Amino acid sequence: MLATSILLGLASSVLAQNPPLTPPPTTAPTAVAAPPADIPDSLKSTYPATPLVSKTFAYPSGIPYKVDTDDELVRGRQWGFNMCNSTTQNQDSLCQTMMVNSLDDFCIWGPPEPDSEVASTEGEMVAWCTNPSHGTRLIPKDSLYGVQFMHTPDYIQVSGFINQSRINLKHGDYGGEMDPHGADLRGNPLGGLVYSNAWSGGNNNSYQQVIEWHNFIGSDYFCVKACDPAGPNAKHFCEHVYDRIGCLYNAPANVQNGTFESCLGDNQDYPGIYTDSAGVVQTFTQPPESLGPITSFPYTPRTPASSSCTQYQSSVIYAALDNVTVAGDPTSTSASPSETSGTGRPQTATGPKPTSAGVRNGASLVAAIIAFLPLLFV
Repeated sequence: MLATSILLGLASSVLAQNPPLTPPPTTAPTAVAAPPADIPDSLKSTYPATPLVSKTFAYPSGIPYKVDTDDELVRGRQWGFNMCNSTTQNQDSLCQTMMVNSLDDFCIWGPPEPDSEVASTEGEMVAWCTNPSHGTRLIPKDSLYGVQFMHTPDYIQVSGFINQSRINLKHGDYGGEMDPHGADLRGNPLGGLVYSNAWSGGNNNSYQQVIEWHNFIGSDYFCVKACDPAGPNAKHFCEHVYDRIGCLYNAPANVQNGTFESCLGDNQDYPGIYTDSAGVVQTFTQPPESLGPITSFPYTPRTPASSSCTQYQSSVIYAALDNVTVAGDPTSTSASPSETSGTGRPQTATGPKPTSAGVRNGASLVAAIIAFLPLLFV
C-alpha cells in the first residue's frame, strides 16, 4: 500500500528505564462464539457501530477474547484474539494486544504468515515482542540491529533497524502503516490493542490503554509511537492520515544502526505540519495514490532533540530472545547484532544492509532519500 512508507523512515526515537518483566495475566482465554451465518456481500456494511478508538478495556481483566465482533462487515472477522497470557505465548500466537513500555520491552505488528506484504495483511497483523510475558510471538534473535526508545512529554517512541523477513514480512517490501483507525474505523489490525506502563508513575505492573498510536514497518526499518492517553494532543502527534510518507515524516528520530539506547526527548512537530520559508505554518496534504508517486516534498521534517541517553548491549537486554529462531538458522549461536563490527548485522541475516552512515545527520539523510524517491515508484 505504501511505496515509500518505511524507506523514508531512517530515523527513530528514544528513552526510558528498563522495568522488570511483567508477569502474564492470569485469566485464560475463553472459547470464541460461533460466527454468524454468511451474509451476501451486497448486504454487508462497512463501518462498525463503535469505532476501535472508542473501545476501552482495563488491563488485563477487562479485555475480551476478541475486541472486534463485527463479523458481518465487509472486512469480515478479526483474525486473532486480544486475551493473551502464558497459555498463548508461542511463535504461532495470534495475539493482537501489544505492549510498548521501554527499550527492552516493546512490540511491533507483523504478519502471521511468512513472506507476507503489509498491503495485503495489515488487517491481520499480530504482535511480535521482545518480552516473553505478554502471550505473543517473540522477535527472533539476531533480528534487531539498532533500536532507540525515546520518552517525550507527549508520547513514547521506538524506532529501529530490523531484518523484517524474520517476522514474516517479505524481504524488500516497502511496508505500510498500522493504526487504530483504518478506512473503516476498525483499525489495522482489526481489533488491535496497545497498552503501556510508561505513564504509571513508576508502577511497572500498571498498564494504560493507548488510544492513539501508529506503527510503520518496511524496508528493514520500523517505528512505533504510542501517545499519552491523557495528553491533549494525542491524535495530532499520532496522526494516521500520512500513511504514504513513512517514519521519516511521521516519527523522525536519531536511531543508529548497531546502537541500542534509551533516551529522553523533545516532542516532534505534528506530522504534516511545517513552517515554510516565509515563516507561515502550513499543513501538508498527502495526495491520493491515484495521482501517482510522491516525488517531492515541500518541507524537511525536524528531528526532535534527545538527551540523557543510556546505551545497552543487545545481548543483555534481549537475552530472552536467545532461543527464538526461525527456519534455516544455524544450530550454533551467532554473534549478537551489538557485538558485530561494521553495520552490526549478524552474518546469518539476509537482505540489504541498512547503513548507519549519515543517520545522525538528519538533513543529509532526508536529502538522500528524496533524491531516490523517483526510483521507488517506477
